[in-house]
Amino acid sequence: MEKIDEQHVSQPGLVVLDITAADEVTVYAVMAGLGEWWATSGVAPVRREPGVPGVKARIYAGIRRPGTMM
Repeated sequence: MEKIDEQHVSQPGLVVLDITAADEVTVYAVMAGLGEWWATSGVAPVRREPGVPGVKARIYAGIRRPGTMM
């Protein structure tokens, strides 16, 4: 996984979320759900690491900014 860039956590309310789940459907559902609550970087590519169970994704979010949920 890539190193976290300082700009992604340079202010209070900015977060980097590494998501690990058993399958792609679960990871995509989590990313979509988070996007409803907060401003996020959107649905990210899902990765598999050989020899490691599950799939992974990373998204960036600003929890002080609303997402699409009203």
